[in-house]
Amino acid sequence: MINIRNFQKKIPLTQNKGNFLPPKLIIKLGKFVWTELWHLMMSRLAPRNQSGDYIRPSSQLRSFIGTEEGNPYQPAAGRYHLYVGLSCPWAHRTLIVRALKGLEAAISVSVVSPSAVSGGWVFNQPEEGCHTLAQLYELSEPGYSGRCTVPVLWDKQTKTIVNNESAEIIVMLNSEFNEFAVNSTLNLYPEELKQKIDWWNEKIYTSVNNGVYRCGFAQSQEAYNQACNELFATLDEIDAVLETNRYLCGSNLTLADVRLFTTLFRFDIAYYGLFKCNRRRIRDYQNLGAYLRDLYQLKEVAATCDLESIKQDYYGNLFPLNPGGIIPIGPDMAYLLEPHDRNSISKGAVPQKSEIN
Repeated sequence: MINIRNFQKKIPLTQNKGNFLPPKLIIKLGKFVWTELWHLMMSRLAPRNQSGDYIRPSSQLRSFIGTEEGNPYQPAAGRYHLYVGLSCPWAHRTLIVRALKGLEAAISVSVVSPSAVSGGWVFNQPEEGCHTLAQLYELSEPGYSGRCTVPVLWDKQTKTIVNNESAEIIVMLNSEFNEFAVNSTLNLYPEELKQKIDWWNEKIYTSVNNGVYRCGFAQSQEAYNQACNELFATLDEIDAVLETNRYLCGSNLTLADVRLFTTLFRFDIAYYGLFKCNRRRIRDYQNLGAYLRDLYQLKEVAATCDLESIKQDYYGNLFPLNPGGIIPIGPDMAYLLEPHDRNSISKGAVPQKSEIN
């Protein structure tokens, strides 16, 4: 290992005298080495195209739970298990729907933790004979070579992964376990709103949910500029819609709101600074800020939010974005408990008894 202090003693800070490298060459060398290493690490963390745009790989395990004849995955209480990471916005969706529907007794949960050493998710204690999420994927799909991501909807009966796509898991949690749900009448994906929900989901996924990652993982200035402009154009559009609608699709809470919330909750904590999404904070938006407080103040939603896990994971484990590993003290998120005053906009199918205020 290089002793930096001894190395620095050999390098004069004044003009070059003799055979020592001048500081400007040290800087150029350092920038070259770090840039090359950064691109190498980012290529593994965030695959990109030739323009430097981040390209998120698709989920590969896409079976469904349902009552159709011949479907090996029939709804049942106690049969299915969720593996989630508390910092992951995609996994967070599943925890929120599980809580809102009241499925805690029917579907169990295990929390996995990110490992900066192995670069993947690890179990806090062995499960199914596995120590890492990658081993669980291998147990389910021998020879599996895709990404080992959360959330995972696991079938304890067949020892297989049913699905690892959060957008599909939350649809199943909303509709396929009603006979076991405490809030069985709550429908977050009603037939009459499906087209509108799907439209919002597509728009928000591209520009916001994945848009913040396209900003943070961009590997060219052009890619970043495009992603950042699209992100804030969509946030501005949503803010305008929320001036007259309590929720994205009107007066009822839907899966579109759940999918947006998990990004909004992380925005001021991580995306604003670490991912360079710093044109504006969510709390600075008149309607979006109040909307975020409205959703957070559902006690089931608040119970799924872990501020410290989010900061530890994003700032502590995304080494190429924060090589020093310093975890910020802020931001102060106490404002989420301030009155949102959105009840007057409209009343809808929301479990009002759950509101804090």
